[in-house]
Amino acid sequence: MYERLLSQLAHVQIVSPKFEESVAFFKTVVGLEESGRDGKSVYMRGWGDHFYHCLEIIEGDKPALGHIGWRAQGPDQLEKAVKRIEATGYGIGWVDATAGRGKAYHYRGPGGHEHYLFWDVTRFTGEGDMAPIFPNRPQRFNPRGVAARSLDHVTVTTANPEEDANWYREALGHRYMESTIADEEAGFGDFVVFAMTTVCERSHDFGLVADFSGVPGRVNHVAFWVDQREELRRAADVLLDADVPIEFGPGRHGMGEQDYLYFREPGGLRIELNSGGYHNYEPDFETVRWTPAQGSNVYYRNQKMPHSMFESFPPAENTHAEDDMAKTTLFV
Repeated sequence: MYERLLSQLAHVQIVSPKFEESVAFFKTVVGLEESGRDGKSVYMRGWGDHFYHCLEIIEGDKPALGHIGWRAQGPDQLEKAVKRIEATGYGIGWVDATAGRGKAYHYRGPGGHEHYLFWDVTRFTGEGDMAPIFPNRPQRFNPRGVAARSLDHVTVTTANPEEDANWYREALGHRYMESTIADEEAGFGDFVVFAMTTVCERSHDFGLVADFSGVPGRVNHVAFWVDQREELRRAADVLLDADVPIEFGPGRHGMGEQDYLYFREPGGLRIELNSGGYHNYEPDFETVRWTPAQGSNVYYRNQKMPHSMFESFPPAENTHAEDDMAKTTLFV
């Protein structure tokens, strides 16, 4: 039975080899707000994000994932989650407060990805020209570029998505919502090539896609939310007018039933925009299984995903890994 220990995906830290260009892009094209700078980090948030930041950008040699930040359901749930993580052997230890959050527990998931789990957060309240006119919003709606409202999900890579999804379910109370098994002709048997979990009512806030590169801790994309499907199509125009190529979409996934649009930010990392999709509140929801032929990735079953979508970050030296993954014809 699902036991809720985490409340939400709070933020994602990414690495960019074109730091200032990435910061400018997320501000002017994606439409995020800059919350502040601390050393070599820039903190940003969507206009509807209630916390200090949902995205942290740092500089590095290659596009990559730094870490993922999760907020606990409460102080007691934080302590319980930490005990569970420590029992699995994946715990690293407590770290001091930093911009946007209080003391946090640092751990590494089975796929090699770094996570921070915390309860105390810094909330954002707009002042002056940003003061909200509606009391339930953190700031006034002043659309810029795509005008992404909030962080939606992050999809990482791992050698075994099924095993990892079960680890996050058993250790941290994620609900394992849906998965895809490759079509029979791909020759993967019943191996799960994509799995998605959630800690809230969304279809997923965490994706796990199979990776045959042998490189741990990689990320495939980070996704942001826009309220309406019409805004997603408007975003396509915004991107094209900014000379940003659209990698895949607009379209709709079968898994999660979300509309999607993929592109790359200047540092090379893939970004997705989402809208629509279902909400689910069932604590005993059973994992739904798909094959690509049923429309797990492309709801309308009328096109294939471009080969470039199988690239993850940081780029791997194993050139055959992307070709092997492409045989599954899958992705969300």
